[in-house]
Amino acid sequence: MIRFEKLSIRRGTRLLFSDASFTIHPGYRVGITGANGAGKSSLFALLRGELQADGGECSLPDDWVLAQVAQETPSDPRSAMEYVLDGDEELRAIEAAIRRAEHDNDGEALAEAHGRYESAGGYTARARAARLIHGLGFLPGQEEHPVETFSGGWRMRLNLARALMCRSDLLLLDEPTNHLDLDAVIWLEEWLRNYPGTLLLISHDRDFLDAVVSYIAHIEQGKVSMVTGNYSAFEHYRAEQLAQQQAAHNKQQREIAHIQSFITRFKAKATKAKQAQSRIKALERMERIAPAHVDSPFHFAFRDPDKLPHPLLRLEEIAAGYDGKAIIRDISFDLTPGERIGLLGPNGAGKSTLIKLLAGELDAIEGEREEAADLNIGYFAQHQLDQLHGESTALEHMTRLDPKAREQALRDYLGGFGFSGERVDQRCKTFSGGEKARLVLAILVYRRPNLLLLDEPTNHLDLEMRHALALALQEYQGAMVVVSHDRHLLRTTTDTLLLVHDGRVEEFREDLDRYGRWLAEQRSQQSQALRNDAQQDGAGGDTENSAAARKEKKRLEAERRKQLQPLRKRVAALEREMAGLTEQGEKLDALLGDAEIYEEANKDRLKELLQQKGETDRRLAEVEEQWLEASEELESVNP
Repeated sequence: MIRFEKLSIRRGTRLLFSDASFTIHPGYRVGITGANGAGKSSLFALLRGELQADGGECSLPDDWVLAQVAQETPSDPRSAMEYVLDGDEELRAIEAAIRRAEHDNDGEALAEAHGRYESAGGYTARARAARLIHGLGFLPGQEEHPVETFSGGWRMRLNLARALMCRSDLLLLDEPTNHLDLDAVIWLEEWLRNYPGTLLLISHDRDFLDAVVSYIAHIEQGKVSMVTGNYSAFEHYRAEQLAQQQAAHNKQQREIAHIQSFITRFKAKATKAKQAQSRIKALERMERIAPAHVDSPFHFAFRDPDKLPHPLLRLEEIAAGYDGKAIIRDISFDLTPGERIGLLGPNGAGKSTLIKLLAGELDAIEGEREEAADLNIGYFAQHQLDQLHGESTALEHMTRLDPKAREQALRDYLGGFGFSGERVDQRCKTFSGGEKARLVLAILVYRRPNLLLLDEPTNHLDLEMRHALALALQEYQGAMVVVSHDRHLLRTTTDTLLLVHDGRVEEFREDLDRYGRWLAEQRSQQSQALRNDAQQDGAGGDTENSAAARKEKKRLEAERRKQLQPLRKRVAALEREMAGLTEQGEKLDALLGDAEIYEEANKDRLKELLQQKGETDRRLAEVEEQWLEASEELESVNP
C-alpha cells in the first residue's frame, strides 16, 4: 500500500499542502484533483523519487513496479511496435538473456530464459502491444512505421502505449487524455477499468474520472482530502461540505459581530472593562472558519454578436480533403444562429477537415461554400496557441486587439480568464499550456463571433475553467460547432450530434453514451470484413457448383443456427442485465443527488450508497464487456 503520514510539500517558498495523511491500498483507482498549481504533479514527483517531502513521510512497497508516461517525444528510428514493447522492461531483459545464452551456446541458461519468457507472456507480447497501439488510434500497419515519422501528439500516444505495456503494480497517469480524441478516450477507459494494479490519475475530464476511479484525493487550500466514490459523488459531497462550512462561517461571523459590539460599547466603562477583556480573549481564541470559496476563479461570458445573419454559412454538395483526394463528400447543410453541433467520428474520419472547411482554412475540392456578408468566425484550434507572440504580455495582446479600450477595462476582462496581478504583465513565453489556451479563448470571446468553431478547446484547461467555458457556451447566441473528447462539455453545450464516417456527414440520432457501443460495433464489423476477405482470398475457386455442395451448405447452415441459439440467448440475457443495472445506477444517482444524504446523521447510509454505486458501476462495466465479446462472437460466426 501507499501510505502518507503528515505529508508536507513545498515548491520554492510556496507551501502546496501540509499535514496530509491518507492510505491508498493495492488495487485502488484514485483520481487526483485540484486547481492547476495545487500540487498534483508534485505528488507524482514525490512517488517517482524525484522530489523529497518537506515534512512527514511517504512510503510504498520496494518491490512495486511503477509505470508512467514519459513527457519527452523522442525522434526514434525504430518502429512504433519496438518502441512500445520497450515498456515491458522485464520482457526486454529476458530477451537479452536469451540472446546471451544463444551466443554462449548455454543450453541450460537458454531453457531457463525461455521458461521465464513464456511466464512473462512473451509469446503474446506483440499482440498485446498491437492492441494498445490500435486502441489509441493508430491505423493497421502504422505499428511498423518509425517513431520519428509521427508528429509530437502521436508520439505522446506511443508514450502512453509504452506505459500501459509495462506490467506494473502502480500506474501514474497525468492528464492522459490531452492528446487523445474521443474514440481513444473511450478505449482507454475500458482498458483502465480492467487494469489490475493501483492507479493514480490526474485528470480534468469529469466523465473520464467517473468511468475510471473509485476514490478522489482532492487538493485545495493547502489540504488533501480523500473521499470514496467517483468524481460526481465527490462533487455532491464537496457541495454539501461547503454549504455547511458557509453556514458555520455565517453563524460565527454573527457571533463575532455581537462580541465585537459588546467590546466596543463597554471596553471604556470601568464596571464592564473586565467582561470586555474576557470577550477579547474569547475572540482571539475563536477558530476563524475560512469563508467557503465556492465560486470559480473564472468569470466570463460571450458578448452578443453585432449581427446574426440567417444563414451564417451554407454548404452545397461539398467535397473536401487534401491533395485533390476527398476525405468527406456530399456535404450540404446550413448553419444558422442558435445551432449547437457536436462532431463525432472515428480517428481520421474527417472531423478536423470539416472544421477547417467551415473556418475557411481549407478550400473545397468541389461544391460551394457560401458565407453571409456579416459572418464573424471565432476559430479555436491547438495550433493557434503557437501563434501567440511569446515576447508580448496578455495585456499587450488585448491592447493590439482593441487599441481604444481603457487599460483597466482590459485588465478587468483578463481577470475573468484567470489573469490577474503580475501575471497580466508577464510574457506569454512563460505561460503554461493552460494559460495560453485561456488567453486564446479570451481573444476569441472579445471579438464577438457569430460562428464558433472549437477543435478540442478543453486541452490543458482545468475543471474550473472547463466549467466556466461550458456556462459561457450555454448562453452564447451564435452558432457553434465543437470537436471535443470532453463528453461533459458536449452534453452540456450541444443539441445536435453529427457523425463523420465513411466519407459522409450524417446526424447521430442516439445519445452520447451510445456512441461507445457504436464504435465497438464498427470495430467488430471491420474485423469481420477482414476475416471475410481472408476467407475469399484463400478459397481459390468455386465450391458450390454441385447439388451435393448445395445440400451440404444447407446442412451446415442448419447446424450453425442450432449452435447460435445459446449465444443469442446469452446476448439477450446480458442486454437485460445491462438494462437492470443501468436503471439501478440511475436510482442510486437520484439518492446521491439528495442533499440530506450528506448530513452527519446519514453518514453510514451515504457510505452504503457509494459502495452500492461503485459495485453497480463495476458490474455494469463487466456486463458491457461481456456483451461486446458475445456480440462479436455472434457476428463472427453469423456474418
